[in-house]
Amino acid sequence: MSENENIPPDADETPPAENVEVSCSADSSTENDPSIGTPRRNFVVEMMAAGVGALVGILPAAIGGLFFLDPLLRKKAGGEGDGFIETDLVLDALPEDGTPIRFTVRDDLINAWNKFPDQPIGSAWLRRIQDQVLAFNTVCPHLGCAVEHRPSEGDFYCPCHTSAFDLDGKPLNVIPPRAMDTLEAEVRDGGRIWLKYQEFRGATSEKVPV
Repeated sequence: MSENENIPPDADETPPAENVEVSCSADSSTENDPSIGTPRRNFVVEMMAAGVGALVGILPAAIGGLFFLDPLLRKKAGGEGDGFIETDLVLDALPEDGTPIRFTVRDDLINAWNKFPDQPIGSAWLRRIQDQVLAFNTVCPHLGCAVEHRPSEGDFYCPCHTSAFDLDGKPLNVIPPRAMDTLEAEVRDGGRIWLKYQEFRGATSEKVPV
């Protein structure tokens, strides 16, 4: 027997079919490997956990913010409207001859988170002029003392520094820096008097609300 007869034909060549089978086996094991999808699932879980954590942190902060803003929200929701206060006076309660009547102005006070209903906030002198109301703040524009009405003199008078005003609020001497501070007043349905109460800066010639 010759040496060539002992060598199988094409012994140095690898059968193609075997290579294909090995490659397919490798691909199949990769597809079935559960570790391939783990990073993606972990990312989704982490994102969901972060969202829940953010929600848990934001919710108490939002509730706390609403608590501290509650006075402002109530004030806005309450609708202060045009700023007028409905009094318990009607036009017919004022003397027709224009004699001044001192009236205590009352309103609801909101101090931070507390509400105090029907509290005195100031006072005004009211005069009936036909079907209208002339109103003055009782605080003297000089240094803030209370202005009184003197029936015998027919004027308004401040006892602190002898400021004097006529019944229309005009100064009668040089002591007050300006006239008495007028307040807006309206007669509305049923003859009820509505008043817009304000306070003003003293010791100045200009009428400046405070």
